This record gives sequence, C-alpha cells and structure tokens, in this order.
Amino acid sequence: MRHTLSIIVADQPGELSRIVGLFSARGFNIETLSVGSTLDPEWSRVTIVTSGDDRTVEQIVKQCERLARVREVRDVTSQPHVEREMALIDVSATPGANRQEVLSLVSVFRAKVVDISHTRMLIEASGNREKVDAFIEMLRPLGINDITRSGYIAINRVSNEEQ
Repeated sequence: MRHTLSIIVADQPGELSRIVGLFSARGFNIETLSVGSTLDPEWSRVTIVTSGDDRTVEQIVKQCERLARVREVRDVTSQPHVEREMALIDVSATPGANRQEVLSLVSVFRAKVVDISHTRMLIEASGNREKVDAFIEMLRPLGINDITRSGYIAINRVSNEEQ
C-alpha cells in the first residue's frame, strides 16, 4: 500500500541524508521526496511517499521518530488529507489545430501556460497523482519534449478539526 509520510526535521546539513539512509538501510524505495520550509525557519517538512504494508511503515515511522533532530513524524495516509504534486511539461504546440488542442486540454485540466514559443509551450499542472497522470497521457500524442515532477506535498484536512 502507498503511504505518505510527513516529517518535521531540523533545517540543518545532513538531516535529509539521515532520513533517506534509514529507508535505504532497510531496503525501502522512496517514490517521491519533497522538502520545504515551515513557518519556523529552523525546521523543514520532508514529505516522502513510499510503499509497504501498514506494519512495515509503522516501523519506519517509529525509527524516524528516534532520529535526534526529528520533531514529528506522521503517516498522513491514515488521516483525511490533501495531497498535491506539480508537473512542468514541455509540449510541442505548433500554431493552428495542434496549439488549440493543447490550450483546450490546459483549460479542461485547469493547468497554466507558463512559457511559450513558436513551436512549444511550457505548462504547469498540479493536483493529485491521477489528475497529473491523466493530463500527461492526454498531452502525450501531441508530443511531450520533457517533464519535471515535483513529488508530493501533503497536509491534514482542516475540516476534520472543526467537528
């Protein structure tokens, strides 16, 4: 099963390496990894997507919690949460019908054109994995030149706190 882990770690050199090393030493693959600052500049949020059964992931969570400069570890998969990924897609878009088709798909998927030339467009798309994958598959026949994906970020839903 796929799990999304949110880890609050000290924003210091080597901390990410220690977390990744823990996964590597136990033979667990990291599907995506994203790191960003938090409201407190001394801490960063590491979001890791991995696969494994619940018991195995629970073990990883406990081992991460034992790391010296880790403040909090959550398996957000077990709670209602919002998960997003961003992709930058370089697609062929020659003037005429081809460009119009790309623009139509951009509109349908609520994506955004962030750069354009006479023959290509750079498109930003965000959403859950299924939405980003579906958008890429729709663009593929038009000619994708390159793709960069950010990896996931996740946060617990706020609507659950108010109940």
